[in-house]
Amino acid sequence: MADLVCGVDEVGRGPLAGPVLAAAVILDPEYPISGLADSKKLSEKRRERLYVEICERALCWSLGRAEVHEIDQINILQASLLAMQRAVNGLQTEPQHALVDGNHLPRLQCSAEAVIKGDATVACISAASIIAKVARDREMVALDAKYPGYGLARHKGYPTRQHLQALQALGVSCLHRRSFGPVKRLL
Repeated sequence: MADLVCGVDEVGRGPLAGPVLAAAVILDPEYPISGLADSKKLSEKRRERLYVEICERALCWSLGRAEVHEIDQINILQASLLAMQRAVNGLQTEPQHALVDGNHLPRLQCSAEAVIKGDATVACISAASIIAKVARDREMVALDAKYPGYGLARHKGYPTRQHLQALQALGVSCLHRRSFGPVKRLL
């Protein structure tokens, strides 16, 4: 059997609210998935369809996360790397190698390489990008119901005009990253 390679990507570095999520995916070479691409370039409908297909056809996949308090404690880059490490460690099958989107590598048990723009060029990283994006978007929609008024379902925690206005009007919630400038200025 060929080396087991997992793709790794994260989503949620830029938002002012919510966790950063990472996914690790080992695709099955016997069952390739067509249409994989950078999750940001796909429509929501297409991402959702691919998410289901990846979940069903990948050899295994896993999510990892870093919570808001961890982001504030160790900074967003370190929290992203921690989420990636947790995603890889959560795989049911241990990979022999990891391909990680970007230019930083988490500490892993297996060999790894960083691939800049890998979410657009490497199938297993694209799959990880899609899994992470759909999972985080779904979580932000659920959090919108618990924390109404911020518009989390719409902007997913990113610093849109609507979100900044809601922060001004409603104040900072426990979902907000206190170490991020726009939130820090309100405290």
